Order: sequence, then structure tokens, then C-alpha cells
Amino acid sequence: MSKIIVVTGATRGLGRALVEKFVPLGHTIIGCGRSSDHIQTLRSSFAKPHDFTALDVCDADAVIEWGRRVIAEIGVPDLLINNAAVMNTPATLWEVPASDFDAVIDVNVKGVANVIRAIVPAMVARRSGVIVNLSSGWGRSTSPEVAPYCASKFAIEGMSLALASELPKGMASVPLNPGVIDTDMLRGAWGSSASAYPSPAKWAERAVPFLLQLAAKDNGKSLSVPS
Repeated sequence: MSKIIVVTGATRGLGRALVEKFVPLGHTIIGCGRSSDHIQTLRSSFAKPHDFTALDVCDADAVIEWGRRVIAEIGVPDLLINNAAVMNTPATLWEVPASDFDAVIDVNVKGVANVIRAIVPAMVARRSGVIVNLSSGWGRSTSPEVAPYCASKFAIEGMSLALASELPKGMASVPLNPGVIDTDMLRGAWGSSASAYPSPAKWAERAVPFLLQLAAKDNGKSLSVPS
């Protein structure tokens, strides 16, 4: 059955790979990302009814307006995937500038809350739908020099599980560890060694079927995409 699927951070990496796998399956994608150029590329590649918007998830007011528009024009989403995220430049915690720490928390935590605030009330009113907030292995364990990112993903785990307790029966909130993938973000932390891991496109081949089968039975479970 065709679904309406929201993907944040849809312009690059995992988000773009998800879009490219969902669309041929007949699903309608509502995507956003910060790069206007990349959004235009998505619009050229995937015409209506898909919808792609240049949007900063840190801008709460803009996110609310975007949510109102896409729900009015396209419909209430069946699946919300909060994927947009950034990582700090690797450094010991005391060497991470305050502005860098703030940016990680603003996008990875507050940005997710902003999108939930804009999209989830309509899903709750309908009493159906799945919210997937992308976590990380670094949301369940730690490594040196990525403390801000770890903090943000531990927050995603807690926020997602708390949300799960607030949703009506028939819905689900899931923190999802995607696994280790060769993305620009990972290369920023690990350099060329990231190439030892699957590309976003290969990852999406496993992730998309997994995401599509998530349902109310999964509410409040910390899950991982199968390897």
C-alpha cells in the first residue's frame, strides 16, 4: 500500500538514498533539506506528487509553516523519518567550541522536536502512523572526540522513548540506529577508513523494507537496521 513519507535531511547521504528507494515503490515523499540547489535537483528528478522544500529544521516557525502546507496539500504522513543531523569536528570535549556544540544540539535534538511539533499532531488526530528518529551506535555507546554527537543521539533515544509513552494506541515512536555507513558525516570523523562500510545506496536496500514494516507493535523499542 502506498504511503506518505516525510524524510528530513533528504538532500544527501542516507536521506537521499531513502528517497531514491521509496519513490520507485510507489510511495509519496515529502522531503526537506538546507541546500536550495540540492532541493532543486530533487524536484527535477522526482515530480509531483512528491514535494521537496529548502528548510532549516532549526527554524521552528518555518518548520511549522512547512508542516501545515504539506499536510494540507498532500495529506497526513504515514511515516515520519527524522534523519537530518550534523556531527562535530572530532575533538576532545573541552576543545569543542560552544558554537559547534550548539549547532549539533540545535539540529540533532531541537530540529527533531521542531519537526515532531509540526507533523505529529495530525498523525495523532488520525491515531495512526510511525515516527522514526534516527539515532546512532553513538546514542547507545560512546567514543572519544564525538561527545556532542553522542550527547545528541543519547537525547534522541530518550526523547523517542518518552514520545512512545505519549502516543495513542495504534502509533509508534522508534529510535533507530542505522548502523555504520560510508557517508560524508562518517568521513568527517573517520576519514578514508569510512570506505570500509556500505554506501548509503547499499544501506537503503536493507533499510527501506525494514522501515516499511514498522508498526504499532514496535512502539517504544530501540531498534537497529539489520546488517
